[in-house]
Amino acid sequence: MSARLAAIAESATLAVDAKAKALQAKGEQVIGFGAGEPDFATPEHIVEAAVKAARDPKAHRYTPAAGLPLLRDAIVAKTKRDSGFECASSQVLVTVGGKYAVFVAFAALCDTGDEVICPAPYWTTYPEAIALAGGVPVVIDTSEETEFKVTVEQLERAKTPRTKALLFVSPDNPSGSVYSRAETIAIGQWAAKNDVWVVTDEIYEHLTYGGHEFHSMPTLVPEIADRCVIVNGVAKTYAMTGWRVGWMIGPPDVMKAAINFQSHTTSNVSNVAQYAAVAALTGGLDDVARMRTAFARRGEAMHQMLTAIPGVTCMQPQGAFYCFPNVGGLLQRNIGGITAHNTMQLADLVLEQAKVAFVPGEAFGAPGYARFSFALGDDDLREGILRFASLVAG
Repeated sequence: MSARLAAIAESATLAVDAKAKALQAKGEQVIGFGAGEPDFATPEHIVEAAVKAARDPKAHRYTPAAGLPLLRDAIVAKTKRDSGFECASSQVLVTVGGKYAVFVAFAALCDTGDEVICPAPYWTTYPEAIALAGGVPVVIDTSEETEFKVTVEQLERAKTPRTKALLFVSPDNPSGSVYSRAETIAIGQWAAKNDVWVVTDEIYEHLTYGGHEFHSMPTLVPEIADRCVIVNGVAKTYAMTGWRVGWMIGPPDVMKAAINFQSHTTSNVSNVAQYAAVAALTGGLDDVARMRTAFARRGEAMHQMLTAIPGVTCMQPQGAFYCFPNVGGLLQRNIGGITAHNTMQLADLVLEQAKVAFVPGEAFGAPGYARFSFALGDDDLREGILRFASLVAG
């Protein structure tokens, strides 16, 4: 096996989800807070568009590797509508999910040894994508005291002559933090001043709560537009995780290279899924608003229940659909006859004894924390946190 692939760690979020589903298949009543996957069905008008496409022989053939022209145009219009950023269709690449867009973005930017600043906690895939592209993840730790946001001062300290790019994610997975307008501008101006590329993942753009708002960095700081790659997709906003449609937007030279790369790897995304994505992006945001209302309610409920547990503190989620509690106070204690010394051991203990699955903080570069998704039904959410609380309190 190649050393490059042997070094890849399994996706922790998918591993937790797989373990929970394996127990469910055996008849166990497991409640899973692991996967970041809305529990809502994909809106009906999107499904109908896919059915229509499946019956159309034109959708049974190859399309351009960069994606259906109709979908690329829809992404351009949607991006201008939702974030105010203007681009040409030629600057859009449709990818097999947002995860592959992340991989292609770093493949297009990184040469061997290039450093990418990666604030922690981070989504588990980011460092792997950077490393597979030959880059070096430079991790900056944040904490709940700073709402898990990186500062310009931290970026300045982390910068070296090898710094190629900064990863910027808001709303953030796993922490649920959302950068303010002023914070986004300050970081964007720092990147522009230092000729640092920005890869900004905007996949949770429509999921913000309370007074928090999404801001697109290249819109607020237009001087970085020619050194910025935007990553997005339909998975979270439209409850389409299984449809596998994402995209990246970037400067023309980068996108030409990215499209060439995809032409030799996946070719085009499934045409049926692409037509479904067209329907999603052109069909309005009413379903999104309904789901966001439910997520806001669930996030508030989960936050209250978690913070009521002795030994647990938790920032109120500002965006995405995760709570990211500090569970360090539960370690080094006898829980159900077992002592967990880290959150990986705690996660195994809770899954085994309470039949509740969550992702340990180690997966996100944040030992002592845990990610609980609130993208599940209200009854399961309440039952799962009650089980967790009962176990760790006993």
